[in-house]
Amino acid sequence: MRETGKALTMWPMTDHAEHIRSSITASAELIDALAEQTETLSRIADVIVDALAAGHKVLTAGHGGSAADALHMAEELVGRFDGNRCALPAIALVADPTAMTCIANDFGYAALFARQVEAHGQPGDVLVLFSTSGNSAALPEALDEAHKRGVVSIALLGKGGGSLAGKADHELIVSSDTTARIQEAHTLILHLLLEAVERRFA
Repeated sequence: MRETGKALTMWPMTDHAEHIRSSITASAELIDALAEQTETLSRIADVIVDALAAGHKVLTAGHGGSAADALHMAEELVGRFDGNRCALPAIALVADPTAMTCIANDFGYAALFARQVEAHGQPGDVLVLFSTSGNSAALPEALDEAHKRGVVSIALLGKGGGSLAGKADHELIVSSDTTARIQEAHTLILHLLLEAVERRFA
């Protein structure tokens, strides 16, 4: 619907049902295909659970919708996901706009997360990166800084992994080129990892 002066012009009605049905089917098929990566998911869960059990922390980062995933993971660890348990140390590197704008202004956008990994990362900590494309601008430098500091890196990717493919210590690439479907798969992966944490610390 578009406003033209005082009159309103109505756009033609569209039947969304077919597209909705197709998207649901595509999402379900992609989620089902994640079962083929169970061993990879299990290894990643072990990395996170073992680090937290040893007193280390989790750092998370991503851009756009993946930043929301990074926030989601950190808040569930500090708060809780399902059952009551001890609070677990996690920092979403996308959470502080003053730090982000300061770093981008003073050091350039590529340093956005690397500078925070330098500040917060300690040997044995875990850095979890979310990227649907694998080509997010500030993530490569964050990975480099993690490697320098002995921070274990995990990359949850899509679209073949992009430029980040093979760069992290552990990675899981969702087999899709559609951003929305990848994000839906990343949400399930995130929940599965949180369930693993809850089982260990509940």
